[in-house]
Amino acid sequence: MADKGYTQPAPRKDIKVLGKQALGMFLVGTDSMEAGKYISEHDKKIANKLAYVMAGGDLSAPTLVSEQYLLDLEREAFLSLTGERKTLERLQHMLQKGKPLRN
Repeated sequence: MADKGYTQPAPRKDIKVLGKQALGMFLVGTDSMEAGKYISEHDKKIANKLAYVMAGGDLSAPTLVSEQYLLDLEREAFLSLTGERKTLERLQHMLQKGKPLRN
């Protein structure tokens, strides 16, 4: 690709995240879904990690962040979930059976 003039795009530094405002809304949603028995406790844990990343972490106000900042939050969330027994069971089940495990 280098001989065709390809250059890697510059990482973005202008991604707007809403911080605690959005995080609170996400968390209320996951609490309601768990209370209504639509999701399991572990589903809620995964959703809350995802919400944290999508909200841009624990920022106090809407902020512009970099792509790398979000990738770092995502990596931290993923690594913390891979330390959970139920996550590993889900991964193993998906690899062996080809369908999701609800635990």
